[in-house]
Parts: sequence; structure tokens; C-alpha cells
Amino acid sequence: MNRYSYLYIALLFFGIPLSSNAVSYSYVLHLQTAQQDSVQIDTDYIEKREYEDLNETYSGDEFVYERTVENSGWWTRFKQWLSDFFKDLFDINTDARAADVTDMALNIFYIVLLLLVVFFIVKAIMNKEGNWVFGKSSDKSIIPVTDIETNIYQTDFQSLIKSAESENNYRLAIRYYYLWLLKILSEAEIIDYDVEKTNSDYYLEIKKEATKKEFSYTSYLYNYIWYGEFDIDELQFKKAKDAFTQFLNSMKK
Repeated sequence: MNRYSYLYIALLFFGIPLSSNAVSYSYVLHLQTAQQDSVQIDTDYIEKREYEDLNETYSGDEFVYERTVENSGWWTRFKQWLSDFFKDLFDINTDARAADVTDMALNIFYIVLLLLVVFFIVKAIMNKEGNWVFGKSSDKSIIPVTDIETNIYQTDFQSLIKSAESENNYRLAIRYYYLWLLKILSEAEIIDYDVEKTNSDYYLEIKKEATKKEFSYTSYLYNYIWYGEFDIDELQFKKAKDAFTQFLNSMKK
């Protein structure tokens, strides 16, 4: 006897009428049958699935839920500190996004650093001192431009030229001759000396044609010998020296 039979007997004992509007024994049996019929058994084939290389598949930053940097190298700790800094600064929600921002910031820093290095290398190569980074080292005795070109009026060019000639440094001697010439022209108020001016600027300031002609030729010699970094022998130096000496003597008259 099942529980529904006991329910039926209890209803009869308490005198509950089993009319069409009440719960009947047949209805109880119907519920029992319906409950039994509603249970289904799945007999379909179950495919066994296997998962391999889960560590490689889920190894990205977005799957890192706990970060430990105590035993990491200084660079890893620095990147983690920077990532946490950006996370707080920009209110970033996840560590993965903060790590992406950190990588982008570091890449920008690398590019700027590389550009600065290239800039200073090019500046060192192209500076008007003519001290080529990969060039000759014969001009180690050159006095810095800030000590001569900015103080030409206090410079003893005759002593500098004599010293350069004694060392057979003819290029340096020609440089001193040219700066000496600019000093004389400025003192004669033929030009207005300025460190930033070029040979063309000085040429346009000269009024007399004869002076312009001599200045043009000596400027050519200076540019060719000094900036061209051509080795000149004693004979070539003597010819250039004569041109500068003649021009300087004409200015003293």
C-alpha cells in the first residue's frame, strides 16, 4: 500500500466528502501516475571530452588573478610598480589593462630616448667646430669655440697661430687666421661681428668691392681647409697664409 492509499483512507476517516469538487481517489492515482510518467531517462551517448595545454591557453595577463613580485627581478618589480601607478592614476579596472598602458608608456619612452641619442650624435657630427665623431683626432688642441669666437677681441691670435704652426697643425692655423680677420674687420667697423652670423652675412655688410673680393676668397679658403677637413701640406698652407696675411696688412693701412 502506497502513500496515496493512506491519504484516501484518512479522508474517509475524517468524513471529508469525495464529491466531484473534492480530491478523489482517482485524482490522487492520476497524480501518482503523472509523476511516474514525468521521469525520463537520458539514454543518449555521452562524448568524453579532454582538455590539453590549459596553462598555455589561459596564460595571458587577463587570467592572472594574483600577482607576486617579491621574488622577481628589479625590472619586473619596477614594471609592476609603474602598472599599479597607472592603474590608480587613470582608475583602470583590471591589471591587464594597466599592464597594457605600462607597456605603451615604456615603448614611447624608448622611442624618445632613441631620438635623443640620434639627435646628440648628429649634433656632434654636424657642429661647426668640425670635430667629427668618427673623424680624425689631430685637432685635440683646438680651443673650444666658446673661448675664442665669443672673445675674439681679447684673443692673441698671433701667439695661437705660431703655436699651431710649430705643431704643423695647418688647419688650425687657418682657423685662427680667419677669426683674426673677423676681429680686424669688426674693429674697423666694416662688419658687425656676431657668433651666429655666417660668411654670407659678413659679405653683405662689406661696402667696398675690393674688400668684398678679398673677403670672399679668404672665406673660400677657410671653408675648404677647415670644414672640408682636407690635409694640406706646408706649400698649400703657405699660399693660404699669404692670402690672409695680405688681407690683414691691407686692413691695417
